[in-house]
Amino acid sequence: MKKILVINPNSNDAVTDGLRACLAPLHIPGRIEVECMTLAEGPFGIETTLDAERVVLPLRRVVQEREDADAYVIACYSDPGLALCREATRKPVFGIQESGLFSALQRGERVGVVALGPKSIARHLPYIRALGLESRLAAERPLHLSVAECEEQGAYPRIEAVARDLVEQDMADTLLMGCAGLARHVPRLEDALGLPVTEPTQAATTQALGALILA
Repeated sequence: MKKILVINPNSNDAVTDGLRACLAPLHIPGRIEVECMTLAEGPFGIETTLDAERVVLPLRRVVQEREDADAYVIACYSDPGLALCREATRKPVFGIQESGLFSALQRGERVGVVALGPKSIARHLPYIRALGLESRLAAERPLHLSVAECEEQGAYPRIEAVARDLVEQDMADTLLMGCAGLARHVPRLEDALGLPVTEPTQAATTQALGALILA
């Protein structure tokens, strides 16, 4: 049986639990296992450039040490350490921002991204330009919430309000969650807005699944 290792680079186990729930449908009994793990040495939330830089070498170390995995997913929307992790193994490594953007743009013409805060957006936009996708970005709007606050059920009204602004003001016709900690809110948001909402860790894991099945 092949294994996809999904690594939550922050030390918040609640985020990892949310990922397990949203990725559960991707298990293929007897063929593909999806394992979610928390990076214990990571910050409680990756919210600054310093936070993102701190986890790069620990992530690379996990990829090198967890040779039992057949593919890896870095479950942080900043894609920290993606290039270094790919350099460390011949197995496929997926970053959720890269995977999420390409998946979302298969579901609409203009993607709106729900981000944690302005500092997150400042990290994301250069990457979007590097991927050549800036012309397809409707906008990226901040929640002004921490990773921990996003996990709370009380965060949903703020998430929906920001998403509605992306649709009504920025003319987004497809939405992308810009943080792995937002996973639990996707079904409710999709029902409320009637538009496709991409959860990026699910998108990256689906791509990993496809790579392993076709290998």
